[in-house]
This record gives sequence, structure tokens and C-alpha cells, in this order.
Amino acid sequence: MTQPKPVYSLADLQALATEDPPLSPPARLAVIGHPVAHSRSPEMHNAALRAAGINAQYIRVDLTEEELPEALNTFASLGFIGVNVTIPHKGAVIPLVHQVDPLAARIGSVNTIVFDHDRGQRLGFNSDAPGFRQAIREVFSVDLHDLRVLLLGAGGGAGRAAAIQCATDRCDRLVLVNRTFDKANALAEELCSDFGPSRFAGPLARLEAIPWDTDALTKALDHVDLIVNCTNLGMKLTDPPLLSPVQLQPHHLVYDMVYSPPRTRLIDSAEAAGARAANGLSMLVWQGAIAFEYWFNRQPDVFAMKSGLAAPPH
Repeated sequence: MTQPKPVYSLADLQALATEDPPLSPPARLAVIGHPVAHSRSPEMHNAALRAAGINAQYIRVDLTEEELPEALNTFASLGFIGVNVTIPHKGAVIPLVHQVDPLAARIGSVNTIVFDHDRGQRLGFNSDAPGFRQAIREVFSVDLHDLRVLLLGAGGGAGRAAAIQCATDRCDRLVLVNRTFDKANALAEELCSDFGPSRFAGPLARLEAIPWDTDALTKALDHVDLIVNCTNLGMKLTDPPLLSPVQLQPHHLVYDMVYSPPRTRLIDSAEAAGARAANGLSMLVWQGAIAFEYWFNRQPDVFAMKSGLAAPPH
């Protein structure tokens, strides 16, 4: 296997057609974003490709929003099978694909593109939401349907994807929290029709938005099972704490979508309170596995993907 560049530019991508010697195996998958050097997706997907015996490799391509149209045309001309899309392009690519899956359309975010070369089309999907569902099932051995869920950072992005998956699965209760309360409240209004009447008689609403303040959170945390950090807070040691340790309780399940570092302050606080906690690496794996299925219409070797992520990044 010829080692690819750590990160490709649009010019580098266009040069692949005439590169001598050619990349081997050929690049046929990529993650696009800006920046994208931090992405661990190549380690994960290249391990899955090797395990499946597929003669292709996965690369990183750093693109600005202005470069997206030309880049997607270049990917198609080079025979790429598909690409993953990360921040900040998940919304920007929607007008650039020919068909958008209903779930991706509802979330307003495409993170997986399939190149249908037979029809000359680009198809857009979102694997973040079902990847979140599968991650919770794997790490906590319980389904969203049976949980009372509180989402921190429910205003957009990963929080919106998680909220829509919770609503789709009709979780027992959903509490949306965001620094900008109006965003959380607007999302709650959008999801009202998914919940309908309460499954169980009780004084608490099945769906509500609350402000991100100590009193409101403390009250809400008494009546939830799963707490999910959908923000990027926790990636830096200088980030403020998301919750006070005294707010966390032994019955809580805490899922931090941040996976670098693998142990965040939220995870440490949860475990100190006797709660079960996990980072977001499992979500990365499962959204990747679902994307692999979109590309190849077959399930990947998830163990190989996890092993790829366990190797030192390069």
C-alpha cells in the first residue's frame, strides 16, 4: 500500500489522475472538511477496506466551501465510490447532490455521499443519527426508545441529529438544552408531532426545551436516564465544565460525543458520581459502518474498524 499524503488539497486531488507512480491501492473514498487533518476516518475505513479485500483506500481532502462543486465533479471523474462530509460542509453539500435521503433532508445535514456512476448522480445520506442510536445500544445495552434523554447542545449539528433520532425512536422523554434557548425551543416545536400523548400518566412533558442554567438543569436531571454532550466542549483542558459533579447521579448514563481526549472532564465527573459513561468513539465507528454499507451494500468488519482506530494516528 502506497502511503497517501496526510491531507490532500483540491489541486492534489486533481493531480491524482496523472500521478506517477499512481497511488496503490487507488484512492476511491475520502473525508472532506475544513480543516480535516484531525479526522481518524482514514485509519478506520482503510482497515475495513483491507478486511473486506477491496482494492481501494480512503484519504483526507481539505476543501473550502467554494471548492466543493469542482471537488465533487473531480471525485466523480476519478471514479470515487463515495465521500464522508464533516464540519463545516454537511449543509453546504445538500444543493450539490441529486437526491437526499429523507432522514438527511429532515436533519438538514449530509455526511455521506454515494457516487452512482451508472446514472451520473450523487446521493446524500446521514449516518450520524443512526450511528448515535447504535452507539447507545452498544455501550449501554439499552435502546433509545426506553430512555429519558437530555441533550446538551441541541441547537444544531450533532445535537439536531441526535434529537431527531430520539424523536424517530419515540424515546420515553426528551429534554433539549442549548446555550441559545430559542434554538432548543424551536427544535422542540418541530418535534412535537413525533411524541403525541404521553405513554405513561405523569406530571412531566415527554418533550421540552429548558434554558442552560444550574437550576433548570438540576431539576431536569432528576428525571432523565441518558445525558448526551452534543457540543465540542471537553476537547480542551481549558473548556468549562458542562455539568457540576453534584448534578450527576448514579443512575445516569452519560455519553460524551467528544472522543479526543478519550477521557473528558464530563466522563471523570460521571464516574466519580457512580454513573456509567462513554466517549464518542463508538459513534464514530457506527456512523462509519453505516456509511460503508451505503457505499458497498454490505456490512463492514466493525472489529477491524475499531482496531484501525486503536492504532496510533498518522
